[in-house]
Amino acid sequence: MIKDNLKYTKDHEWLRVDGDIGTIGITDFAQGELGDIVFVELPAVGKTINAGDSFGTIEAVKTIADLYAPVSGEVVEVNKALSENAAVINSDCYDAGWIVRVRLSDPSEVDELLSPSEYSEMIGV
Repeated sequence: MIKDNLKYTKDHEWLRVDGDIGTIGITDFAQGELGDIVFVELPAVGKTINAGDSFGTIEAVKTIADLYAPVSGEVVEVNKALSENAAVINSDCYDAGWIVRVRLSDPSEVDELLSPSEYSEMIGV
């Protein structure tokens, strides 16, 4: 499933922008490829992240993968519920399974991300 109201990265993260806040998570395709997610390493609130850089990791039963920032900004909130139950990403990656929220430092970076149709074409659906 690819949502029409999001932007996407080639690394399978999604971004939802609301004002100057961007919510970041991983796509349905990514969670399906990873399998059962058991742990997410979250950055500290207040940390500055840069577009394209790793800001944490996601651990599944069969692998560990880096999480890459789609945009630059300051982490203003992390999804603390993931520390109790990271598997929510498998069942609801676009809503309850969001990972971090950042205050965008350069909103023009959003324009560099993939549209839903571009992402769909990239993953072949």
